Amino acid sequence: MIKLLLSGVVAASVALGPLAAPAHASAPAPPAPVLLAPRGPYPLGTATLHLVDSSRADPWTPARRRELMVTLWYPARAKSGVRARYVTPAESALLLAGLEAEGVPTDLLSRIKTHAVTGAAPSRTGLPLVVLSPGFGLPRSSLTSLGEDLASRGYAVAAIDHTYESRATTFPDGRTTTCTACDIEDSPGRVPAIRSADVSFVIDRLTGSRPAWGPPGLIDASRIGLAGHSIGGNSAAQAMRDDPRIDAGVNMDGAFIAPIAAPGLARPFLLFGAADTFTPGSPDEERSWRDNWPRLTGWKRWAAVTGAGHESFTDYPMLGEQLGMPAGALTGVRAVDVTRTYVSAFFDRHLRGRARPLLDGRSPKYPEVKFQAVG
Repeated sequence: MIKLLLSGVVAASVALGPLAAPAHASAPAPPAPVLLAPRGPYPLGTATLHLVDSSRADPWTPARRRELMVTLWYPARAKSGVRARYVTPAESALLLAGLEAEGVPTDLLSRIKTHAVTGAAPSRTGLPLVVLSPGFGLPRSSLTSLGEDLASRGYAVAAIDHTYESRATTFPDGRTTTCTACDIEDSPGRVPAIRSADVSFVIDRLTGSRPAWGPPGLIDASRIGLAGHSIGGNSAAQAMRDDPRIDAGVNMDGAFIAPIAAPGLARPFLLFGAADTFTPGSPDEERSWRDNWPRLTGWKRWAAVTGAGHESFTDYPMLGEQLGMPAGALTGVRAVDVTRTYVSAFFDRHLRGRARPLLDGRSPKYPEVKFQAVG
């Protein structure tokens, strides 16, 4: 369970730590890794938002109001322009410092270019919204490949840095906060409720007549989804219980630290995880997915991905392999493809009403995905 709760500390170290340092001190610095291109038909725009919830004290640093950094991706008019960087130099340095890698430029991750043009004008309005919540200790950038792909298919996507729960979050005034919550013993149990409040606040700020960014009507507030990795997946279920505006949710390999409360969750939900973690009979499954499965009372699927690790639902295995890490049973590129395919199919079905037979059984194109249960 420690791996599942502290994914930023463990999974990022597994994904990047052993390969970050060159084999010899004299070896040239590695080039910046490249993100897998999104597959949808629309060019991408992006905006970085600093949102302050003046009604709420920060739960980890109560002397401050709760403030969040959010990356918004969306279909754009422009196909060219200045592409956004993956993280800031300060964030890159802190993320790499935690891995104790020698000989790696501290700005390596900030030299990764995304596929989205900064500040590009949106090409359309009335977009369904998908909110993304990363694993504990991980930044919002860890879900960039998924976010960009969804946006290229016609979604607005908002990835949240849950302040003081990420190893590094840079704010417009130059501050870069770290993971205060990582050093608090009982923090995992507090996270789902905190993130639920964060998600609702972000939805508030992105919808309505005066949104924080873009024209009114950019987002269709009647079509909202939420996907989270690790503890972000548990938080997705809690946020859906707390906020009826969220129509559908995905838990990517996250244990249910906070059980789904009675009378259950009656909206569509996808459990999508590594086969060796949550398949029947595994110790973690015994305490988590099996117990909460009956509490999901709406449309539901439980899918296990053979060969996946806990971090396979993020960018990190794909980036790590480009820096020399041996590929696992499920390569980083394949993991990104599988995650994008099933998560987008789920939201297409439940936010757009499109038939997606992929969600009803085994697919010869994706033999590593097995449905453990359907409902």
